[in-house]
Amino acid sequence: MSEIRLYVTSTEKGAAQILDLLTEVFGEEDVAIATTEVDEKRDLWEASVYLMAEDEDQVRQRIADGLRDAFPDADILMEVIPDVDWVAKSLEGLTPVRAGRFLVHGSHDRDKAKPNDLAIEIDAGQAFGTGHHGTTAGCLEMIDAVVRADAPRNALDLGTGSGVLAIAVRKLRNIPVLATDIDPVAVKVAKDNVRRNGIASGLRLETAPGFHSPAFEQEGPFDLVIANILARPLMKMAPQLAQHLSPGGSVILSGILAAQRWKVLAAYNGVRLRHVRTLWRNGWVTIHLRRG
Repeated sequence: MSEIRLYVTSTEKGAAQILDLLTEVFGEEDVAIATTEVDEKRDLWEASVYLMAEDEDQVRQRIADGLRDAFPDADILMEVIPDVDWVAKSLEGLTPVRAGRFLVHGSHDRDKAKPNDLAIEIDAGQAFGTGHHGTTAGCLEMIDAVVRADAPRNALDLGTGSGVLAIAVRKLRNIPVLATDIDPVAVKVAKDNVRRNGIASGLRLETAPGFHSPAFEQEGPFDLVIANILARPLMKMAPQLAQHLSPGGSVILSGILAAQRWKVLAAYNGVRLRHVRTLWRNGWVTIHLRRG
């Protein structure tokens, strides 16, 4: 069965608003939602929902219902996604990414690492996080700064994806790191990446939805918590995240559109975490907060 995308054309501001509305409609369902810049000069963006062709009618109706009030004239277009080996395709143009002292590269670019680089090898695959997205790059840059300044004694990477952020912490500082993800496939990919990057111990990977695992009590509380997820689940889990944070501990949050920044900050101010710094990258933000 073919994969398709249903999309609406708008401005950058409009696409961000549509993204928020569609996130409300689909919540945590297995539906990918994204925005893409099409033409910078004309401020032309597309907000897309990716799905299987057999689900088009009911998903199209849900999109229309979700956008009816704010975008009553929205034209919902459809594109068939070609059947391509996206892993191989993405590797063709995947260049190394520098963020702080880190160089994230694929196996085809091992020779690009310099002697003083903290090199992390991540090939494109079945889990999010090669360093190229603004959220991952922002997290890496923030991790470099926070770990150097705070010298945490342990860390948690919540929603680890490819494991790149957990690997980054472990390469910076020889401390215990717990990395979790709701997706067992992502955890398997992360374990492979941990081995590929020469980390033999000190980094524990677990499949866990939210904070539902004994691993959090066994390994916490944490001096540093990193969560590169999405704004809505980040806001929802603020109380639990704060419960697992050490006194004086730091939190790095990403997966947040710039327009969602204040909502996320309000949620974490409500659990007595104060804002330290925000990094802005390609319409996304990475936020550093601290307890106390």
